[in-house]
Amino acid sequence: MALSLSLARAAPLAVSAGAGARRLPAASLAFPPKSFFGAPLAATAASVTSPLPRKPATSTSLAVVAAGKKGYKMKTHKASAKRFRVTGRGKIVRRCAGKQHLLGKKNTKRKKRLSKMVQVNKSDYDNVTGALPYLKVNRKAD
Repeated sequence: MALSLSLARAAPLAVSAGAGARRLPAASLAFPPKSFFGAPLAATAASVTSPLPRKPATSTSLAVVAAGKKGYKMKTHKASAKRFRVTGRGKIVRRCAGKQHLLGKKNTKRKKRLSKMVQVNKSDYDNVTGALPYLKVNRKAD
C-alpha cells in the first residue's frame, strides 16, 4: 500500500444555497502556500494582494492593557428583576404591597390605589441597582 503526499491544495467548491448556487472567487478562498512542515513559503509582493490598504509602519509601541483577563460578569438577582422595572424616563417603579389576599375587607378605593405602580424611593436606588446591575437608570429623574 503506497502513501502519497500532495503539496497542492484542492480548488474550492461552490457554496450551494439551494437553486441559486453561486461560485465564490478562488482568490478569496486560496490558502497561502506552505512547505511540508507547515511553515509559509516566501511569496512575492505581486502575488499577495490585500483587499484593505496597508497603513504605514509607525515607530511608536503600543501597550497592551489587561492582556488575557476578562472582566467579571455581574449576575442579575432574578427575584428583583421580576419586582422592579424602569420607565422610559429612567425611574424605577414597583407594585404596592397589600393587594394579594384578604381583599374582601378592603374597600374599592383602597384596592384601586394599591393597584398602581409607584416610584421606588431614592434612598432605595442603591439597593435595587446593586441587585440589578444592568438597569438603565436615570439618577436625576424626578
